[in-house]
Amino acid sequence: MSGQRVEKRKVVYFTYVIRDAGGEELERSDLPVGYVHGIGGKLLPKLEEAFEGAAEGDSVELVVEPADGFGEHDPALTYTDDLENVPEAFRYIGAQAEFRNDRGEVKTFTVTRIENGRLTLDGNHPFAGKSLHYRAKILEVRDARPEEIASGVPAKADGPVIH
Repeated sequence: MSGQRVEKRKVVYFTYVIRDAGGEELERSDLPVGYVHGIGGKLLPKLEEAFEGAAEGDSVELVVEPADGFGEHDPALTYTDDLENVPEAFRYIGAQAEFRNDRGEVKTFTVTRIENGRLTLDGNHPFAGKSLHYRAKILEVRDARPEEIASGVPAKADGPVIH
């Protein structure tokens, strides 16, 4: 282990599990996930903030409330229609369809319910409105290369050595 700590312009690899407030597992990655810390990358800001100062081997636990995560569930992004009005290719739970508004913005909606001849599409993130309980294990911390800082992404062939 290098003994480096998570700080700006470091490549960080970690594994994680996310649970809801009731303890149900929502998502897990036992394969290492990598990012470049402190440059506005793909992590939720609260998660990145919690990683700050952690070292290899550390476990980090935190709760991310909807306002700091994926927002509150917006009922205006949920639509229900008669099943007969929906193409057959989308008549299953988990089916996704993209819609474009008048401004050219694209939003993905997911089929979340089919019952009584009606189908519900939801444009909210699946974690919207949920308090998310994160537990992460920091596997590796190293200096980021200039190209990684520029792209915000660790080199593809790079990754932690798992013993």
